[in-house]
Amino acid sequence: MTDDSRAGVVLAGGFSTRFGEADKAVAELAGTPMIRRVVDRLGRVVDDCVINCRDDQREAIETALEGSDVNLTYATDPEPDLGPLAGIRVGLEAVDAAYAAVVACDMPHVDPALLEDLFERARGRDAAVVTLEDGWYQTTQAVYRADAMARACEIALEEGDGRIVTAFDRIDVELVEESELEGVPDHTFESIDTQAALREAERRLEG
Repeated sequence: MTDDSRAGVVLAGGFSTRFGEADKAVAELAGTPMIRRVVDRLGRVVDDCVINCRDDQREAIETALEGSDVNLTYATDPEPDLGPLAGIRVGLEAVDAAYAAVVACDMPHVDPALLEDLFERARGRDAAVVTLEDGWYQTTQAVYRADAMARACEIALEEGDGRIVTAFDRIDVELVEESELEGVPDHTFESIDTQAALREAERRLEG
């Protein structure tokens, strides 16, 4: 494994209660499961991708990803729905690369050019994370050094703090202001976590 090797991690293990009874990971957006859209976009910048999910999701997700050109492996949660920090840890521990782009399964508009930029910015550091205009960190569309971030997540979880930003206290993070990004579509950071948001996204795609 070289120091600049790359992979992807897709976070799909949440119970997505705001979405209703359906699993948003495999919910179709204009005829394509959301997780398939995420993996296809990740596949433009990486060859290998780890899918973090629950055991009970795996069969449906495997069906949604059949025929993907990306080399896929699965890292299921030992204990379900402990939050995205735990999912990031599980996913990164399964990565066979120095760096990984971590993307939530409900972000089907993720821009491959943004991920390419973040990989470059993370080189020699432990992470590259966008700071949004509202001040929030975009932690689930970011690039991390796999071993460093996995260990930082482990420590944060052991200390009982499930916030992703807590792990940042233990790693070297390159923060990227949203205003610095050039040519990145406004909706790249959009998360589709309700049925209403799904319908709105479909209207835009079909319009």
